[in-house]
Amino acid sequence: MTTPTEPGHAPADQSLSAIMSERRHLINLAYRMLGSLADAEDVVQETYTRWYAMSGQQQEAIESPGAWLTKVASRICLDLLGSARARRERYVGEWIPEPLPERTDWISVRPGADPADRITLDESVNMAFLVVLESMTPAERVAFILHDVFRYSFPEVADIVGRSPEACRQLATSARRRIRASQAPAAPVAQQAGIVSKFKQAWEAKDIQALMALLDPDATVIADGGGLVSAVLRPIIGGERIARYALNLAGRTPDAALLERTVNGQPGLVLQQDGVTVAVIAFEVVGDQITHMWAVRNPEKLRPWTVDAQGGAL
Repeated sequence: MTTPTEPGHAPADQSLSAIMSERRHLINLAYRMLGSLADAEDVVQETYTRWYAMSGQQQEAIESPGAWLTKVASRICLDLLGSARARRERYVGEWIPEPLPERTDWISVRPGADPADRITLDESVNMAFLVVLESMTPAERVAFILHDVFRYSFPEVADIVGRSPEACRQLATSARRRIRASQAPAAPVAQQAGIVSKFKQAWEAKDIQALMALLDPDATVIADGGGLVSAVLRPIIGGERIARYALNLAGRTPDAALLERTVNGQPGLVLQQDGVTVAVIAFEVVGDQITHMWAVRNPEKLRPWTVDAQGGAL
């Protein structure tokens, strides 16, 4: 396992800068565990609060501050995942993980934001992957992310999760099985970008035949409005139904702008009205067709999309 802070550092390394250097690692970890940037930031804040609640003597007695911070953050995430299931049963409509813009866009969202707040965009944050993580038990998700994504050993995972190394190995195996069963091999990113671009053009041209040709016959659209804005409450299944829905939406929002953007590290679309981002759409492309679309409309999940890298509206 590679961790940002290794055991055996002298107390001088436990300075504010050394401790805060763990922040990016913790944000990355918590976002993958929770699927929410807002919740990840809260977890990291609580983790640091607990660190600074200790006396200097207690802090110096901790051999690896990085390992301590990771353990605390992971345990907070584990508790939150347990309560999240109950909260999401009360959620209006479908719940989709919070979408992330391209890393270069993200820093300018909050002027003065620390680059350490960025999420590293890789295959472990694409929307299809995060959605599969949502189907896992809290223990499966934490064990899998710690071991398979962040390369912690099973004894280290066991110490965090509170189970035996063998039990954690079984949890990770079960998680991998879920992923294999749920995900088809994705098309190369360049190919995905081409398909998404063609979908945008067909949508803008209101060309139903072109839309249907780009959609798998069994394609699915899931929307998340969170009860705060209008959104379909149940998945839309079938290429033709999705194409007709897209055209109906285009007819109701004639002044909306559809922009190609990177969503969780992959090609996606952003829908903007009057300079305000009102939807972020992530895609799963298999072969030369779209199999899944996730449309996030909940404004509470769109705050990182307010400003682009040039300081203008997305």
